[in-house]
Amino acid sequence: MTEEEAGAWKDWLRDQGSRSRPFAWGRVPQTLAGHSDEVLAMAVTPDGRRAVSASYCKTLELWDLDSGRELRTLEGHTREVTAVAVTPDGRHAVSASFDRTLKLWDLDSGREIHTLEGHTRQVNAVAVTPDGRRAVSASSDHTLKLWDLDSGREIHTLEGHTRQVLAVAVTPDGRRAVSTSYDETLRLWDLDSGRELRTLEGHPRWVRAVAVMPDGRLVTGSSDGTIQVTRLAAPVSESEYDYEPALNRVIESSADGKRYIVGVRNGELQRLQELTGEGKPGVLQGLRPLPSR
Repeated sequence: MTEEEAGAWKDWLRDQGSRSRPFAWGRVPQTLAGHSDEVLAMAVTPDGRRAVSASYCKTLELWDLDSGRELRTLEGHTREVTAVAVTPDGRHAVSASFDRTLKLWDLDSGREIHTLEGHTRQVNAVAVTPDGRRAVSASSDHTLKLWDLDSGREIHTLEGHTRQVLAVAVTPDGRRAVSTSYDETLRLWDLDSGRELRTLEGHPRWVRAVAVMPDGRLVTGSSDGTIQVTRLAAPVSESEYDYEPALNRVIESSADGKRYIVGVRNGELQRLQELTGEGKPGVLQGLRPLPSR
């Protein structure tokens, strides 16, 4: 990913922290520099003021988005950090790693609160429930796990996938999760019981990215080069978008669920304006929020 594309992604995420500002095209105001190796993931606090990045260099960095200044380094993982999620109160972050663990961090102090252990292979993704009390992790050991963040204890192991689990998203009500896997399926889970509710099929190849919109629609990005929009209540694809790049790796939505950005293998960030089947993707070269009115 180029400096311009990285800046566009950062600015989009910052806008989604405030969930209130429209968009305009413009210059990239700053670059966050500090990691010594590839950055794999980033999460922004709900107030839009700070971001946490995860890297191959085994650390996370906390950033001030107004100044671009690095606030602190979070150290503790012994392998590459693959994913990070911030709790809704903006005070904590949960990270996932190749070292088979997750860690809960206090962002104000930089202190490690818990190490969540139980997976037998690398952890690829993590999502936090809207109440901030639980987290769901996805692993190459073919399972997901539900964790109690207050105690650091495992609540459930979600079993059903037959290959590595790549991504996970939680529904807005916090009661269900959707996972993707190399087994070319998506699975819907009941988080209270740990039970699999449904296997979702649609893409002919494996799905790498998943997001749940505020209205409950599911957006998935696949190695088949398509994005699909599906209603969980009636799991039939209602829209499909084709992409020349072969792999959709990241999906991030706007607050109203009408716009989203897709990150693809060739380093581009692509935007779809409406989830109607009529939106045409375009490449982002520099995105910034308009000043609040």
